[in-house]
Amino acid sequence: MSILIKNVLCNNAVVDVLIQGNSIAKIDKNIDFNADKIIDGTDKAICPGFVNCHTHSAMTFFRGIGDGLSLDSWLNDFIWPIEAKMTEETVYHYAKLAFLEMIKSGTTCFYDMYWFRDVLDRAATEIGIRAVEPQIVMTGNKPFKETVKEVEDAYKRFKPNDLTSFAVAPHAVYTVSKELLEWVRDFSEENNLLVQIHAAETKKENDDCFKQYGMTPIRFLESIGLLSPRLSVAHCLWVDNEEIKMLADNDVKVVHNPNSNLKLSSGYQFEFEKMKQMGITVGLGTDGCGSSDNLDMTEAMKVASLIGKAWRFDSKAVTANSVFDSATVNAGLIVDKKIGKIEEGYLADVVLFNLNSPAMIPNHNFIANVVYSANGADVDTVICNGKVLMENRYVDFEKDLIDEVKSYTNYFVKHVKL
Repeated sequence: MSILIKNVLCNNAVVDVLIQGNSIAKIDKNIDFNADKIIDGTDKAICPGFVNCHTHSAMTFFRGIGDGLSLDSWLNDFIWPIEAKMTEETVYHYAKLAFLEMIKSGTTCFYDMYWFRDVLDRAATEIGIRAVEPQIVMTGNKPFKETVKEVEDAYKRFKPNDLTSFAVAPHAVYTVSKELLEWVRDFSEENNLLVQIHAAETKKENDDCFKQYGMTPIRFLESIGLLSPRLSVAHCLWVDNEEIKMLADNDVKVVHNPNSNLKLSSGYQFEFEKMKQMGITVGLGTDGCGSSDNLDMTEAMKVASLIGKAWRFDSKAVTANSVFDSATVNAGLIVDKKIGKIEEGYLADVVLFNLNSPAMIPNHNFIANVVYSANGADVDTVICNGKVLMENRYVDFEKDLIDEVKSYTNYFVKHVKL
């Protein structure tokens, strides 16, 4: 399959972009090629597809639930009791809804963290979106050996493909035992797997970790050797300079989730600039819809930039270019994929913005427009892995999927006592 995008704005120049197979093959003016599909890029701009580096896809069901709660109460009183009643079918429906929402707002790849990873893997492949789908690790009521076997079995079942990859996701230091975290360290190292964990998200988490282990979460993870280039830490709000240096020295990646942090009142003083100066790769995430309510990365970029300027009283901090990089090229490093750039040889995960949208006019600075004025509805076309998922805002499975999810929601709410 080949796609030729004609006369599209790319880095302030109008060019043609040729996609062959799943990669960007050529970028030049007036490309002469008999492509299988030609897209008119007039009055459109091309940019990398966004990468949502931390989310919980099937939590689309939780949109609007538990407003006004702290993280601790939100998890214990609302989220976990309902999740205990969710089945593979539930996760399948709401994950597909999440994937549709991501496509409609320009996300082509995401780093997930949710239950029933096999189901999530299948759903992402069916939809055609790129995903890192980890096996979640939590201590809970299961014996150590049973949890270990679940992860090992899931890894054996996984069949590598172009779109999805396997990872391990120990939930947090307060939900995973030291023994299990040490096992995750060894298992991920042996199999060269990505790892993601929530850490230093709230002051309470830091205080509780100090009571249990005599140190904060980042120091604890460092003490057991879990910090590594394969690890990404979601949130990482409550860290000091010494901990930031630990992250940098171990090439740990960090994922900022501004909307979730604000809604759950976890905090807002994310050390974006300091981490960047220390050479830490910082990505961006929406978190799940239970705590951020949407999966629109343009909104996440805007909030990250504005709040980052406000608490520092520095308009030069957390620039549009910096947060755009966190949603694209830096994010590609976090998911370990050759994505995040419009460049020959990169995977063809790209989006076209509609430059006739009022929010994109005038186009003095395309990236500034994307970050500060646009929203997901300004995305016109989405291509992932060389396949068109949306064109002219049209997704061929959208209506059927929405009808299906609405019907299932009525059933689920009626028959399951939440």
